[in-house]
Parts: sequence; structure tokens; C-alpha cells
Amino acid sequence: MSQKKKATIEELIARLEEITGEMENPDTGIDRSIKLYEEGLKIADDCRKRLRDARQKIEVINPETIEKQTENKQDQDYGLFNDS
Repeated sequence: MSQKKKATIEELIARLEEITGEMENPDTGIDRSIKLYEEGLKIADDCRKRLRDARQKIEVINPETIEKQTENKQDQDYGLFNDS
């Protein structure tokens, strides 16, 4: 039984860049673009969840770090950590 390797966030981001490039190509058809868009949404959601989990782990390990970041960079999370 082979185990499937879970992609790293860096690999997922690289895939999102590939998807974006392919969707920007005028030769990409609408059906293919829709499939790419759906894949991109799933990848973005996975990245959001992983980043949220990482942030929670950091809060447990060192709560002051997150508090300082929140005070200094309140507007720079680009909505990644919203509960919606």
C-alpha cells in the first residue's frame, strides 16, 4: 500500500502559480479554465487551513509573538485568518 505524500505549502503555492499562468493563457478553453479554477479554490482553502493551524500552534508555544504581530501588522493578514 503506497502512501501519498502531502504537498508542502510551497508546492501548493507553486501549483497555484501554474494554474494562474494556464488560466491567463488565451488558448485555454472555458471548460479547462473552470476545472483549473475549482482546483485553485481547493488549494487556496487547504493553504488557509494550514496557515491557520500553524498560527494556532505558535499561539500555544509563544502567545506574545502573535500578540506583537497583531498589534504591529493588524491589516496585513489579507483575510487569511478570518473565520469565514
